[in-house]
Amino acid sequence: MGVLAHHRVDIAGEPVDLPVLSVGEHGAIVLLNVLDHGAAFIRRAGEALAERLAAARPEVVLGTATLGIPVAVEVSRALGLDRFVIAQKSPKVYLDDPLTVPLVSSTTAGAQHLYVDRANVPLLAGRRVAVVDDVAASGASLAAALALARAAGGRVAAVGVVLTEGNAWRERLGEDARLLVRLGHIPRYRVGEGGRLEVVADSL
Repeated sequence: MGVLAHHRVDIAGEPVDLPVLSVGEHGAIVLLNVLDHGAAFIRRAGEALAERLAAARPEVVLGTATLGIPVAVEVSRALGLDRFVIAQKSPKVYLDDPLTVPLVSSTTAGAQHLYVDRANVPLLAGRRVAVVDDVAASGASLAAALALARAAGGRVAAVGVVLTEGNAWRERLGEDARLLVRLGHIPRYRVGEGGRLEVVADSL
């Protein structure tokens, strides 16, 4: 996996240059790793995302491990919410009889699930839930997180991401796509003839 170029995108009012990485024979992705950009970036993004989610009046935030965790923390803080819930992608030993839903990923082979500690279900049950993550690409993780929130008895009020990538997430989320707010957008690329980058999927 090598860096082919950089893609500039505005996130929370500031330009950010993200690496475009080659994946597979002809694929390429724009990589946002929120942890690479420091605490100030994560806080600024969380505050900006919270501003866009506030109208939905969320009572609790549900984030997805791993890169969705700092987003969930900062969004919760900016909304004035002390508690948040994290959905794990593996059955951690500390999970107490976890609530689980299938995760159908387009990038990972084999069966996967999202897990929430059953002890955290009361934080979601009957409450307005904002589901947050770093990037919505295929929409698989978000769709599973939404299903998990509802399985716990939560009422999904909003979905927030730092970036959307391409447009596959729209189809995966279906009617829930209308709930999504974002701070920015990146296209999907492929590597064409002569190593030239070509946009293959984009939707603003």
